[in-house]
Amino acid sequence: MPYVNIKVTREGTSPDRPSVTPEQKAELIKGVSELLLKVLNKPLDWTFVVINEVEKEDWGVGGLPVDEWRRQKAAAK
Repeated sequence: MPYVNIKVTREGTSPDRPSVTPEQKAELIKGVSELLLKVLNKPLDWTFVVINEVEKEDWGVGGLPVDEWRRQKAAAK
């Protein structure tokens, strides 16, 4: 029984979307489940997919909170 945990940042895909939409989550769940069926022959009703949204202040890159990392990258351009 596969268990897949997908973590996405809670930023959305545009300024008017503060997070991943329910439709996007449904597409992720369907796509991952179908991939496991295709590659590992795991039945769809055996596959569990969980999506967690991570707040922007709860992750970082290169030893920095993501906002600071992005500021530094923008300033370097």
